[in-house]
Amino acid sequence: MPGPDLSILIIDENRIRASIIEEGLREAGHARVAVIHDVNEVGRTIQDTMPDVVFIDLENPKRDTLEHFFSLSRAIQRPIAMFVDRSDTGMIEKAVEAGVSAYVVDGLKKERVKPILDMAISRFNAFSRLTRELEQARSALEERKIVEQAKGILMKTRGLSESDAYALLRSTAMNQNRRLIDIAQSLITAANLLDP
Repeated sequence: MPGPDLSILIIDENRIRASIIEEGLREAGHARVAVIHDVNEVGRTIQDTMPDVVFIDLENPKRDTLEHFFSLSRAIQRPIAMFVDRSDTGMIEKAVEAGVSAYVVDGLKKERVKPILDMAISRFNAFSRLTRELEQARSALEERKIVEQAKGILMKTRGLSESDAYALLRSTAMNQNRRLIDIAQSLITAANLLDP
């Protein structure tokens, strides 16, 4: 569970609404809370402070303001909780695509701030884990293709069976203290140079 030493940035042009969020966070034990009221300062403030979590409160969001915050969300890779008074399905979908961890429509109450913070962090962590796993799966698939291609080259040029080609790649990697994928990639590069 997130500890109270998180640094949290609140972005809100409306001081009263900002104070509701701030009070909710402080009552939940969070002391490192910064508030900015000028949305034009957002990019610089985030770069300067690198907060752990960002709360964005937009009373009557214009579409281009939302788009701006969605692009910000993609860029900063932090949990973001966004409060809006009204929304539509298209905007909710865009918020999710942009990685906004909690998109709360018409729900700015002090008591809800802490559970929303916890949910934003949990969702962000889950999303990050899924993204990492997807990257690893893509990478493994790409590596498998390269190894298959290298085996094919050995089978064709050396007349080896598939299992012997793989065994040769493996033993070469072990002897040279390199990864199998690196040996396979080197073999493909060499084959391309020799057989244009």
